[in-house]
Amino acid sequence: MDLHLAGKTAVVTAAAGGIGGAVVRTLVAEGARVLGADRSITPELRAAGAATVEADLTTADGVEKLRKVADATFGGVDLLVNAVGGLAGMPVTGLADMTDGTWKKAFELNFYSTVRVTRALLPLVQAAVVNVSTGVARWPSAGPYFYATSKAGVTALGKGLADALGPRGIRVNTVSPGLIRTPLWNEYGPRLGAAAGAGADSDRFLAELPGKANVTLGRWGTPEEVANLIVFLGSPAASYITGVDYIVDGGAEKVL
Repeated sequence: MDLHLAGKTAVVTAAAGGIGGAVVRTLVAEGARVLGADRSITPELRAAGAATVEADLTTADGVEKLRKVADATFGGVDLLVNAVGGLAGMPVTGLADMTDGTWKKAFELNFYSTVRVTRALLPLVQAAVVNVSTGVARWPSAGPYFYATSKAGVTALGKGLADALGPRGIRVNTVSPGLIRTPLWNEYGPRLGAAAGAGADSDRFLAELPGKANVTLGRWGTPEEVANLIVFLGSPAASYITGVDYIVDGGAEKVL
């Protein structure tokens, strides 16, 4: 299928990360012109063929830097992909031990960064926005409360923005990954395993996690599998799709 992305412009946040990096590579392979933003620019991101900007999108200065570079590089932006988010060293604890600082950090990273980037770039956006949430937003007991709750805000934001921006011809959709083997799990996996009583055997814990999570396909997903959907939703090929939250979890969610 021709996604009609050749010559289109795209801004991708968390572009050096697992899913964000896969989105950059997929867009470039489809012929799009891409600006990738992250707090640090990795050799892999530079090699992907995208323009880059180093910016901390949890800060006002970082968001404004991204806006200026996007405006100077493209003028107009066909697609904005908000992939920024994660745990960023936040402690995996029970609710009683989650401090206000942890909650604030989670919302700054996982929710407010998406709000601020979208607001800043909205005058430039011409066709589509795709926000990356998480499947944990639908079953928050499966992950840290602060992560699930802050990402649930991203899911709700996408629904509201779709209605608000539809009259301008801008589509907004959300992609919510399940168990996707990104670098996040190199840090988070051992901590989650320890919390679950797996001790030091984090490799075994991670290998068994798809089975424990009742993933129908019985395996981890890849960033590329998530990126394929994100890029499709951001393309003209998905021109009549908006306001939808798509779960990419290998069949882990069993409800209608």
